[in-house]
Amino acid sequence: MTSSSPVLEILAPAGSRAALEAALQAGADAVYFGLKHLNARRGAANFTPEELPDIVHRVHQAGGKAHLTLNIDIHQRELGLAARTLALAAEAGVDAVLVRDPALLALRPHFPRLDFHFSTQAAVTTSAGVQAAKAMGLSRVVLARELSQAEIAAAAAVPGVETEVFVQGALCFSCSGRCLLSSWGGGRSGNRGACASPCRVPWTNADGQTANPLSMHDLCLLGHLDALRAAGVASLKIEGRLKSPAWVAQAVSLYRHAADKTALPAALQAEADRLGEYTGRMMSSGYFNADRHDLTAPSARPAAGRPRSRPWRRSTDAPRPTCARISRAGCR
Repeated sequence: MTSSSPVLEILAPAGSRAALEAALQAGADAVYFGLKHLNARRGAANFTPEELPDIVHRVHQAGGKAHLTLNIDIHQRELGLAARTLALAAEAGVDAVLVRDPALLALRPHFPRLDFHFSTQAAVTTSAGVQAAKAMGLSRVVLARELSQAEIAAAAAVPGVETEVFVQGALCFSCSGRCLLSSWGGGRSGNRGACASPCRVPWTNADGQTANPLSMHDLCLLGHLDALRAAGVASLKIEGRLKSPAWVAQAVSLYRHAADKTALPAALQAEADRLGEYTGRMMSSGYFNADRHDLTAPSARPAAGRPRSRPWRRSTDAPRPTCARISRAGCR
């Protein structure tokens, strides 16, 4: 990386204290985490309000930034709790809070020391959406995961507001922040932090045929960091607050070396393939390449000699035509 190249922040998941330590030791510039309430990963270990000051101090001691997630739909009865959580975050020195519900933006003037970021759950998919977020006082937008390179570049070109892009981890079959499948099928809302992951299980049609048509490949944009840097993206986000500390350390180290250009591409590719062994799913950059088909498959270890990730394709290569089978084209 040359001295003139924009610095890409590596933002890591911290679903537990052990994962937080793993992320910091592996070289993360920032970590994101939630408390026991009002966050989109209620299944993670998370942290108590009493732990928050110590957690933030530890992150700052390591030279990182602490981002607190409040990224769910807020019920009327929870507004007081949300306000108290924002006050606690400000007192503890949290650098930014991630929000989904615009109701929390009404409280923003009362917490001038906190940066407010729109979560990917806010489903911002356009430059106009980023411009609107800026007008509402947000300093950063985590873009929806379904965007192509051109769409990301357009969103990142809006001046005066940062953009953050997911580069590694699980993908949802539904558009970011708009899934009601878990709520409809089991009473557990993904927009409330309680997704039951029905997209990962086999489904059977009326003819008795069983398949996994909704189980997405994992996201991997390792081969596109130069394009993200050139687009003006500020932060590379790694999904994984439900993953193990060892996986978090491996993922952070991988993207740290890739962003700093301190490892050869072949070595990075091999490490990315090892990273995919955690879920057993294929990895893909399909959305980034404007591909919206062949993005689902059962979770299983690949056959011997079959690569876990699809070969990286240059951002300038022409996208493959949209296919009708298991198509995502109507999602947006």
